[in-house]
Amino acid sequence: MYDFAVVGVGPAGARFARRAAESGHDVVAFEQGTVGTPLACSGHVSTDIWEYVPEDAKAGLLQNRVYGARFHVGGPDSAAYPFYKREEISNVIDRVELDRTLADCAREAGADVREEHTVVDVDERHDGVELTVSNAGGTETVRAKMVAGCDGPTSRVRRQCGLPEPAEILHGVLAFDPDPDDGDFVDVHLTAPRFFAWRIPRGDAGVEYGLAAPPGRSVNDLFDRLTDAYGVETEHFCSGAIPIGPPERVHSRRAFLLGDAAAQTKPFTGGGILYGMTAADCAARTVDPDDPGTLREYESAWRSELSREIALGHWLRRAYSLPEPVQRLGLRTLSGEIGVHMDRPTSFFSREHLAKLVGR
Repeated sequence: MYDFAVVGVGPAGARFARRAAESGHDVVAFEQGTVGTPLACSGHVSTDIWEYVPEDAKAGLLQNRVYGARFHVGGPDSAAYPFYKREEISNVIDRVELDRTLADCAREAGADVREEHTVVDVDERHDGVELTVSNAGGTETVRAKMVAGCDGPTSRVRRQCGLPEPAEILHGVLAFDPDPDDGDFVDVHLTAPRFFAWRIPRGDAGVEYGLAAPPGRSVNDLFDRLTDAYGVETEHFCSGAIPIGPPERVHSRRAFLLGDAAAQTKPFTGGGILYGMTAADCAARTVDPDDPGTLREYESAWRSELSREIALGHWLRRAYSLPEPVQRLGLRTLSGEIGVHMDRPTSFFSREHLAKLVGR
């Protein structure tokens, strides 16, 4: 019997598998396809990402450096309100290779990472969990003391263990223009209902265009309007669900959720790479596979780390639905040099950022 079975080897799953294996636990991790594919997530991340990968991996992952963002209430020809720093705010990375790098780190730590293995059933019992796993060779049964559900917005682990659903699911789409662009600002358009659209220069890898909105709001049509306004034809179209708002509980007796499965995401951007890996570290630090009671410690630990950021993120998101004149006034008032961290809304109240506001 394994100590932990990890379902899903995205950033959160790979990070937990690595940290748990480093702590001496016997870990098996299953990815239903090939790690990193299909791509369903943007590669625009804060510079904190480099704390989670080997130092020599940066050269192969980094695609572009970003120093700020231009906000638009309308399309690309509308007035732009720039927010920026003198040092880089964020990086654009190869998102597929990030997943592969993190999975390799888990393997090197001793986790048994199995690709092309699909978990088709999760049976939670008093003394452990039993997984039914399908692969090219047939079906096998795997037993573990606990299961970590890191299997995304439509998590099978969450559903079969009776855990509550995220508060909201958005529909996100993205695609790429292959023409190189090493610009150092991203563009954000407050044109999608209750969310936004974006343009991210990726250096030699081209430009990423994306948009997210509540399902049923003609997301694909809105995306076409965005790319038409920029006059580009895109390729490698991707579509996926974005969970917003963690439920009141992300663990049962022998199961716990991480990353998108737990909706540990930023409500104001939908991104969840850093939040999911932060929660993974909390789980690796607190969960004892022989003591189900420690899952309550995990629940408390990750919420202590992230709940304030998530709560403030919900308030930021409300600004996306304000009347246009109010949006323009707010953007005009607040634009300029900032001292904000893109993953931490609480940094808006930091001494650094308040000094920037007062100094204008």
